[in-house]
Amino acid sequence: MELKRTLPPSRSLEQVTNHYLVEKAIAERLKASNWEERKRIYSTMYDELFAKVPDHPRLTRRESLDLSSKTTKVKLASVSKFLTPTSHFLEFAPGDCRFVKEVAQHVEKAIGVDISDQQNPEDGTPDNFELIVYDGYNLDTVADESIDLVFSDQLIEHFHPDDTKQHFQLVHRILRPGGRYIFRTPHSLTGPHDVSRYFSDEPQCFHLKEWTYAEIKTLIQELKFSSVTTHWNGKGIDFRLPYLYFSLCEQVLGTVPKRYVREAAKYFIPSLTCIVEK
Repeated sequence: MELKRTLPPSRSLEQVTNHYLVEKAIAERLKASNWEERKRIYSTMYDELFAKVPDHPRLTRRESLDLSSKTTKVKLASVSKFLTPTSHFLEFAPGDCRFVKEVAQHVEKAIGVDISDQQNPEDGTPDNFELIVYDGYNLDTVADESIDLVFSDQLIEHFHPDDTKQHFQLVHRILRPGGRYIFRTPHSLTGPHDVSRYFSDEPQCFHLKEWTYAEIKTLIQELKFSSVTTHWNGKGIDFRLPYLYFSLCEQVLGTVPKRYVREAAKYFIPSLTCIVEK
């Protein structure tokens, strides 16, 4: 296979190729699945991936306290102004849960929701923290209108396209009136952002769909959120910009083949970051 990008210094071609082939095979099963089949795949996909790819960056990062603390610091900067001592906070796909456990120190209740438990057994657990392992769909253990702030980072790109609307409906259900959902996901024009980036110009692995602001706006408008704000977010910097800015960037950059525009697009749209309010 022809390489389209330089390999990371910490991984060999053999390791990256194995990661790509394993993840692509699981992703193809997901893409071809129906709703019931996806529930079964979601429950085992990461266990299968990590067993077959022991050098997976998420496992390496989980063991690195220094890198994990840097990531936590950046995320905390994004949510801290919305937190109060009485807040109920929920993070989807918390991974090692170090970030949501840090948030637990600033709120009344902190909840992580994931399709598997990826915590390091050596990490402590705050009394006001709870991890809920779910099937990717049903979250009946979280009551209606019980959460003040929902957060996800690098999540919705992993959803089957048929499931993304259902996710936002779930978020709407659990948010209190005036509650917010902060989410960040890779932008389509700068991708692919999964391991397929080394071999393809389009996502073929666990990023089942990478989004644009225009697509996200259309989806959110179908639901009953009261407002949505769009943000430029990259390298630890976050500030609000009007949707018109991102729309114009997408219209102009979208006319150029991705392989030519990818690097330039990173400066204009480093990620897709939104805050929606109920």
